[in-house]
Amino acid sequence: MAAKKSLKPKHVPQRTCVGCREVLPKRQLLRLVRSEDGVVIDTTAKMNGRGAYLHDQRSCWKKALKGSLAAALRTSLTAGDLERLTDYMERLPAEPDAGSIQVQPGDAPLHEEAKMAP
Repeated sequence: MAAKKSLKPKHVPQRTCVGCREVLPKRQLLRLVRSEDGVVIDTTAKMNGRGAYLHDQRSCWKKALKGSLAAALRTSLTAGDLERLTDYMERLPAEPDAGSIQVQPGDAPLHEEAKMAP
């Protein structure tokens, strides 16, 4: 009788935020693309061109616009690009969502905390 094949976990593409350098699943980040029209936000994540990924947080965008975005896209940002991206950045939240859990290095996993509770 043939042995059962174990199912492999589905591969989830990972990308790095160019602002904070955190590695996350690709779908949790916004993609920006260098195109003929300048640097644009790729809402479909399928546009042709060199891409870079950012969180949807203002703090990451501020860091990225200082130079790491231009380096990741291997281009220089024009005044029009900077204005367009800065306008978009102003509409983003300054802090992460209150509903999301931020795990810090050294934090105990949730299942271990439950064991410690009386």
